[in-house]
Amino acid sequence: MNSLWKSGSYLMMATFVLGSIRGQTSEGDWRSDAPGKRHRITVAELPAPFATESVANGPKLIAKPEGATLHVPPGFEIQEYASGFKNPRYLCCAPNGDLFVVESASGEIRILRDADGDGKPELNKVFLSGLKKPFGITFYPAGPNPQYLYVANTDSVVRFPYTNGDLKARGESEEIAQLSGYGLLTGGGHWTRDVAFSKDGKKLYVSVGSLSNVDDDSRENRRARIFVMNPDGSDMKDFATGIRNAVGLAVHPDTGDLWASVNERDGLGDDLVPDYITRVKKDGFYGWPWFYLGNHPDPRHQKTPHSEMADRVLIPDVLVQAHSASLKMLFYIGNQFPKEYHHDAFAAFHGSWNRKMRTGYKVVRVPLKNGQPQGYYEDFVTGFVTPKGNVWGRPVGLAVAKDGSLLMSEDGNDTIWRIRAK
Repeated sequence: MNSLWKSGSYLMMATFVLGSIRGQTSEGDWRSDAPGKRHRITVAELPAPFATESVANGPKLIAKPEGATLHVPPGFEIQEYASGFKNPRYLCCAPNGDLFVVESASGEIRILRDADGDGKPELNKVFLSGLKKPFGITFYPAGPNPQYLYVANTDSVVRFPYTNGDLKARGESEEIAQLSGYGLLTGGGHWTRDVAFSKDGKKLYVSVGSLSNVDDDSRENRRARIFVMNPDGSDMKDFATGIRNAVGLAVHPDTGDLWASVNERDGLGDDLVPDYITRVKKDGFYGWPWFYLGNHPDPRHQKTPHSEMADRVLIPDVLVQAHSASLKMLFYIGNQFPKEYHHDAFAAFHGSWNRKMRTGYKVVRVPLKNGQPQGYYEDFVTGFVTPKGNVWGRPVGLAVAKDGSLLMSEDGNDTIWRIRAK
């Protein structure tokens, strides 16, 4: 039995497949994406490093073409919810149904209200401004009467007094955690920070991405990890490490497991290294920068192999096609979708730049059984790439609306979309 099977991960990667598309070579690209298409990628089928040339192939962004349509599974419909934003990244719904939209580039949070429930917000105004590259936000405590809105700036976590229904921040910010200058943590690099509270509300998780692609110098100290702390910011410490960039965090409503949606490294070829969506194990080490997906060494660290770490590297639950750029994830907690979707995971794929043929640019579903991943994911919303390979939408944020519909932001054309079961 090799060390991959001894690594202590949640998932032992199987080679059998039941009706799914398997392995990187069979994954294809945007042209073969379609709602319901199932993807299963296993460690056993990973190519060798540099099996293909590493390319820079960023998307050519265009306006939405006339007649372009998005595709969702049978029984669902998708429509534009609101547009005209400035870099809409993160979405979060308040208990009363107000939608909070984080515009990271402008440092603002907008609030949208659809009082009559027709799927078109009548109110759209700035709730809060003057933030520094905000991304993740959440309300605390959980339930119908939160007291605070937590905001993850790129350099700090702050909170504002909040009462359900507020249309403007009602007080000054209180900084509870410093994410710049903490230890040797430096600014730059991956700037998004997400926040999520534990199921019992006693702990706050905060993700911090790496500064670089694969460096291991002192500038990376206290980066590429998930922190855990008390709600007031005290007792801040590592929860898991070796995670290059956990852009999305979510806590499963039944099991209480912390999950992360992670961007892995670039530069090793079209199909390395797969991104992943996984349960995060306390004190777990996920390999970055020296290893990936178990004890696979990154060849760019031959002089500093850190062999003593090899058998500690956990294998994530669900591997995602390399360079998909998996961003925000959540669990579906509404009642509008069919029962089989309840408490499944959804994730937004921003799309590749380091792959010859584009991948990503879609929303996917990760089916769960009793809160447990099944090792594969399915396309849920596709159609943001034209037949010529141009891109008109890049999914980022997700939120479950009060009526149970799924809301999605995309920062290609700065639009929010609404998905409902018919």
